[in-house]
Amino acid sequence: MKPILQNLVEMTGHRDHLRLEVSVLSTLQKLSSILEVRALELFTDEGVTYVRPRTWVEDGQLVSTSSEAAADPRRETLEHYPALRVCVEDHGDSALASPRKGRYVLWLPVWMHDKVSTCLEITQSRPFSAHKLDVLKGIFLVYQNYQSLLDYSERDALTGLFNRKTFDEQFSRHNLSPLNGHNGHNGLNGLSGTSEMNGRGSHPNGAAESPGSGDAAAAPPEPVQQWLAVVDIDHFKQVNDRFGHLYGDEVLILIANILRSSFRSHDRIFRFGGEEFVVLLRSTTLSTAHKVFNRFRQAVQEYNFPQVGRVTVSLGFVSTARGSPVEILGQADQALYFAKEHGRNQVCFYDDLVTSGHLAAKVANDDVELF
Repeated sequence: MKPILQNLVEMTGHRDHLRLEVSVLSTLQKLSSILEVRALELFTDEGVTYVRPRTWVEDGQLVSTSSEAAADPRRETLEHYPALRVCVEDHGDSALASPRKGRYVLWLPVWMHDKVSTCLEITQSRPFSAHKLDVLKGIFLVYQNYQSLLDYSERDALTGLFNRKTFDEQFSRHNLSPLNGHNGHNGLNGLSGTSEMNGRGSHPNGAAESPGSGDAAAAPPEPVQQWLAVVDIDHFKQVNDRFGHLYGDEVLILIANILRSSFRSHDRIFRFGGEEFVVLLRSTTLSTAHKVFNRFRQAVQEYNFPQVGRVTVSLGFVSTARGSPVEILGQADQALYFAKEHGRNQVCFYDDLVTSGHLAAKVANDDVELF
């Protein structure tokens, strides 16, 4: 019992979802008769629910993938896990199966916001006794409760999006490393960032599309990059002044919902406070980024907000390939304010504004910006 308690103390010392996941799997792996432990990710792609291993044991070491879920060749439909499928459909807390002699599997889905995006899978060589199930479920409940606490601290109370504190921690601490398009997997010592999902799979209108084959034949393929966009609701103060803060809050919640449906599960969306949001768009080309950001802008423009009517947003974005986090965020802000000062309801790319002479590039030196 003492080693389990020590592992629980270590597990709850983490402030990162992925490291917490690795820690609980390490704790479970040390129990007797355990053959294999994995963390599975559940996601939806074009209406089909898939399962893929996200963290597992390889050569005695816990490793975790950082590849895009929808493109993972190891993904399988949930139909390949019939016991787990029934458990999820029934909102159950566990599922048991024995796919073959000598292998007994327990699935423990992590329920958050009435959805499952993560499931722990534990395989052992003998049937699970009642005592063993109690121990496993006890460890799992500590893990799930702590995941919920982390999730709560990372999110904006009104919209449910990630908050400014979470952005600062992820963006500055890892200096964009969680967003780089790495397609392999990392060992325990290489884990960084968060694997928490927004509770949705790749959206059909997301940023996964690529230029057409005719374009590709005419010109070299565009490089795939990561992009940071700052979004601001146009004339939001007028909404609050005219209709009151309750309707203003409803507009914020509905904008957050449109953001969720406009981007993919592995993109990141933050509320910075007030009417400002930030999107980290992962692994796509400049032309596709333009299309996706404009599609979101148009979705807001066409949405009929109750009582308020029509609302528009302005957006400025920049590549995260060059500069410190402060510089990158500042450049996206410059592009945003140019959009707001020149008509609103538009998307502006920072590099285009600099190239056209509409903005002067800043040179930053640590905390001092030189103009």
